Amino acid sequence: MAGPGDTLHKERLDRFLFFSRAVKSRTLAQKLIETGAVRVNSERTERTDHKVGAGDVLTMSLHGRILVWRILDAGTRRGPASEAQGLYEDISPPSLPKAERSPYEAAIAERPAGAGRPTKKERRETDALKDEGD
Repeated sequence: MAGPGDTLHKERLDRFLFFSRAVKSRTLAQKLIETGAVRVNSERTERTDHKVGAGDVLTMSLHGRILVWRILDAGTRRGPASEAQGLYEDISPPSLPKAERSPYEAAIAERPAGAGRPTKKERRETDALKDEGD
């Protein structure tokens, strides 16, 4: 069996996503791959058993963001987060500034951090404003 120092060591794509802590379970990794949300070296794959190793580049759509990772090591286990971050180099493009986001994202009402949910009084006031516009 190949060891961690072996540069030819390759791992299944679903196992790598699990080891790198991109997803919480291998089942979720398999579902993500099967939906076509993961590309290996710019080629779309829906095979969960696709072998990846050092030097491969993964492009994936995860949690509403586009992530681009260069694999440094295939890994041998799901270790702590510090170990998982050593398996890849994040070369993702920076996220868009708020002014350049899609109209859908801009339409979502923002609340100040820590404001929590609206109170009943705030909700009644909001509903009253909506009723006045009709």
